[in-house]
Amino acid sequence: MKRSGSADLPLHYGYVPQWLAERMAKLGLAVVENIVIDYGKDEVLRRLSDPFWFQSVGAVMGMDWHSSGITTSVMGALKRAINPYSRDLGIYICGGKGKHSKQTPAELLRISETTGLDGNYLVKCSKLSAKVDNTAIQDGFQLYTHNFILSDTGKWAVVQQGMSDVSRTARRYHWHSEQLTSFVNDPHTFIYGQNHGLILNMTDKQADGSRNGVMQIASENPEHMLREINKLVMPGHHHVTAKDVDLKRLGAVLWLAHEKQPSDFEELLLLQGLGPRTLQSLALVSEVIHGTPSRFKDPARFSFAHGGKDGHPFPVPTKVYDETISTLQNAVYKAKLGRSEKNEAIKRLSKIAENAEEDFIPNANFDQVIAQERENSWKYGGRTVFGKAKPPVQQQLKLF
Repeated sequence: MKRSGSADLPLHYGYVPQWLAERMAKLGLAVVENIVIDYGKDEVLRRLSDPFWFQSVGAVMGMDWHSSGITTSVMGALKRAINPYSRDLGIYICGGKGKHSKQTPAELLRISETTGLDGNYLVKCSKLSAKVDNTAIQDGFQLYTHNFILSDTGKWAVVQQGMSDVSRTARRYHWHSEQLTSFVNDPHTFIYGQNHGLILNMTDKQADGSRNGVMQIASENPEHMLREINKLVMPGHHHVTAKDVDLKRLGAVLWLAHEKQPSDFEELLLLQGLGPRTLQSLALVSEVIHGTPSRFKDPARFSFAHGGKDGHPFPVPTKVYDETISTLQNAVYKAKLGRSEKNEAIKRLSKIAENAEEDFIPNANFDQVIAQERENSWKYGGRTVFGKAKPPVQQQLKLF
């Protein structure tokens, strides 16, 4: 088995308000449907096993762009949204946080009855991936959430997270069955977290001798090695800074949305009628759906689509969020009817923004962009966990 990667995140407590949870589910379903239409169901699993893409989609959903809460909230939203349509999409999401993670085996067995897949094998894969990250790798992180994402083709991905009370951080582990060779020899596609000192990793290639001794007792032999390939570490600060994003990429999106209009681009005529603020969000969502892996190295950039529930980089613009969801849902509906023009226009949007980067020179106005978003937040139905954004207070004229 090849773990696809991991991520270290500041440990945050709190909750996702209902007004955001509902939108996250709708946007998550629309994103997944678009990926399935254009790239196939197994591509959804590959994306979820990429920690940079996962962090980016969490940011575009309006969650805290860097915190541990992205893992449980994104997977919870996707499970609620996707499972009612699993037969059509061919994708099933099992497990969850705490007691829900323990229901994974029963859920997998039920799914296997309807899909004809080997449920016992899938249960074994689920348990082994958890055992590796909780026991074979003793890095101070205790697992508390486990999600097993399954395609009706038999391919699967795992997204699970552990917590360290000592360092007050969380570590997310990603797995992908497509790279399966061994559960005991460098199995991860990614582990996401900061180094907090020496750890016992019985799955590391350097532990081959130790593993051989253990495996001799069990009369088994370890498989060939595959090395860990991805590592993402998110900073502890809440606010988004210029160094957290690729300013050239972000600047090109803002330029496209606010200075150029769809009428300037023949390819985007079908998106006319969308305001510049919605076009900004849609361009970033389009990149989440259609972007290549190299486009997700700065997940914080995607928080400029729908802000964050804690107000960083700015409050969640609910009106813009709803219009983005509506546009995507409409495109998916028409694509299912064989009318894919709007879906193609959304796909081209990310490509146009990427092409605009070639000669784009960003201005040194990052802080002003955030300040303007916050000042206009009330116009877009801005909300955070602390309440609704309010219009600026008019200063009373003072004569003395």
